[in-house]
Parts: sequence; C-alpha cells; structure tokens
Amino acid sequence: MISFEMPDEIRERVDLVRGVARELMRPAAREFDEREHEIPWDFVTRMWDLSLKTGQSFRSGTRRDGAGVAAQALVHVIETLSWGDAGIYLCGPGAGLGGAAIEATGTAEQKQRFLTRYREGPPKWACMAMTEPHCGSDTAAIRTTAVRDGESWVLNGEKIFVTTGHKALVDSEGLMVVWATIDPAAGRAGMKPFVVEAGTPGVRVTKLERKMGIRASDTASVVLENCRIPAANLLGSAEVSDPRKGFKGAMATFDATRPSVAASALGIARATVELLKELLALQGIEVRYDRPRHLLTAIERDLLDMETQLRAAWLLTLKAAWMMDKGLPNTLESSMCKVKAGDVVTRVTQKGVELMGPLGYSRELPFEKWMRDAKINDLFEGTGQINRLVIARRILGYSSRELK
Repeated sequence: MISFEMPDEIRERVDLVRGVARELMRPAAREFDEREHEIPWDFVTRMWDLSLKTGQSFRSGTRRDGAGVAAQALVHVIETLSWGDAGIYLCGPGAGLGGAAIEATGTAEQKQRFLTRYREGPPKWACMAMTEPHCGSDTAAIRTTAVRDGESWVLNGEKIFVTTGHKALVDSEGLMVVWATIDPAAGRAGMKPFVVEAGTPGVRVTKLERKMGIRASDTASVVLENCRIPAANLLGSAEVSDPRKGFKGAMATFDATRPSVAASALGIARATVELLKELLALQGIEVRYDRPRHLLTAIERDLLDMETQLRAAWLLTLKAAWMMDKGLPNTLESSMCKVKAGDVVTRVTQKGVELMGPLGYSRELPFEKWMRDAKINDLFEGTGQINRLVIARRILGYSSRELK
C-alpha cells in the first residue's frame, strides 16, 4: 500500500539538496535569469560532487540504489531543487531525459555502456531530441532519418527545443538520444532511438532559444548531416513489425519523466505560496484555518485554494512515482499528475503576482519570475492538451486513431 510518509532514505537525499537550494540556487536565481544560458558552475559542481560521493542520481536517468524508491526519491529531490530555482535545477549534471530514454529502451549492455560515464570524471549532461520544425506533438510525422550502412547508421535531420542540448554536446562529453525513422512508410513503428555521442562528426548545435522562463537552462536546435554512428548505438531492436513498438519506447520514457516535470512545477508553486504567506503575514494577514470559509477574507480563501490544489497535485505525483517504483504501469497516473501540476503552478504563480499587486509584477520580488518559469511545465514532455488526450483514451478505452 502506498505510504505518504517520507522514508528515511529519501529524507536523507532531500536534506542533502535542501541546503543547496537555499544557499546556492535561490540567491543566484535572478542573476542567472538575466544572464541567459550562462552555466551556474557552483551549483553544477556541488551537485556533481554529491552524486559521485553518494552514488545517487539527483536527476532522472540512472538508478544507482536498490531501495526500490528511486522514482519517489527523485520527485522529492526535484521538487526541492525547483523550490530553489527551476532554471538552475535544469542545469544539473547527469543523464537527465537522455538517460531516461536509455533506461526505457536500451539493453542491459547499452545501459552499462552509456550511463557509466555519469558516475565518474567531470560533469556531463545528456539530452533527448524528438521535436522537429514541422512537428511537435505529432511524433508520427518525424522526418529525421536513420539509414543502415554496413556497421553504421547514418542520421540526417533537424531537431529543435532540445533541453540541455548545448551542455550535452558542446560543454561536456555527454550524449543525445535522437528519435529518427528507419522506415518512413511504417509511421510510428519506424521510430527508433539512437545515441549520438558528443564530438560525433556531422552533429552540430545551430541555435540557442531565447525564452520567457527557465532562462538558465539551454534549449537548442541541433542539425544532423550525414552523422555516422555505430550500429550498436541503436537502442533496442531495429525490427519494424509491431506498429506500436517504436512509439512505445518514447512513451515509456515520458511515463518515467512526467512525474519529474510535475514535481518541478510543484516546487515553484510551493515557493510561491510560502513567500506569499510570509509577506502577507508581515502585513498582519494570516490564514485562519479554524474559521468557516464564509467568515474568511477573499485573500484567505485564495490562499486556502492554492494550498489545496498544491496538495492534490503533489499526491497525484507521489502516486505516479510510487507506481513506477513498484513496476506498475503508470501511463494514466503520469499524465494526470503532469496535467494537474501544470495547471496548479500556472494558477498559483499568477495569483501570487495578482495578490502582491505592482510589487508582484516588479523585479524586486521573484513572483513575476516564478510565473514565467511556471508555464513550461504545461508544455514540455507532452503539452497539457496531449496529456488530456492520453488520459481520456486510457479512461474511455479509445485508441489514438479513435480519439484525436
């Protein structure tokens, strides 16, 4: 049965990163928001050292413990780091989304070969490239191709909105998992993931996006031109027989990482609620939890609603992570927690700006920054609209062809 008590092994990890969030991230948040794409090396070095010393992954991807709480630990850690700053958190070194794709689709040998590098040496990053200029959520429309040539695969195409693309391919000896088609006529069944390592000829970062929020994190465009990689860098099998096989690998990746996105959103939301209550208390405004709702002020009711929605989203996130740790299918729960958290953080941060008035809109306080950072959580790794479709299909029993 799921427990809502934090296990000791998770509490130890959260305690390790709480100080990092408070001492390194929150004080530097405004600086790195204004100096877009500059790497927060103090944070990166601290997190990498913690990872190497403890043998624990503080970002998604590699699972280094046998406690059976890896996913639950991850959402607790990510929520805490995002309380510090979501943009800086996304700069954290490690296997990240690329590692999650390798975990979901790679063989045991491939996981060992590609993920071992994230347990030694200088800081490294990994990324995943799926979105293309002509297609976002419609993954069946991917045009990046992979053609077998002897003992190699040759990749050609362009990917956009690659989170941590520059850090993985330029700033470190990292890697990128590229989703490409080996058979355009096969549709989603032809989609396969390939590992492209940093320094591979034919791959280059062509652009860094200037963004509304999470500005410390780089979001890159990557071009592949006759990019030749070893045949063994295809994750899993090249077989195109099951029309769901290629696509299922991508979706398994998102099932694993959407709770992490939800946790990041809720870290921002918690930061907003806590600071809002603190500043209002200085003005003599506090929530009277012992009073009936109809006797409360409008501000008190707003704060209660924010706290209620925050807790509901957090419990959904914990459930999705718990199911993952138990090896249970969590597609429905993963999408549900991401939808809920994306809605909650958007509404909470907007309400924070609203309740603080002109101060909330100014750069004197972090509320306007949190509002800008919040929106991405409703967009990447499946937009709110796409996840609502996933939820509806699962509940109603429809296929993607029957319910679009």
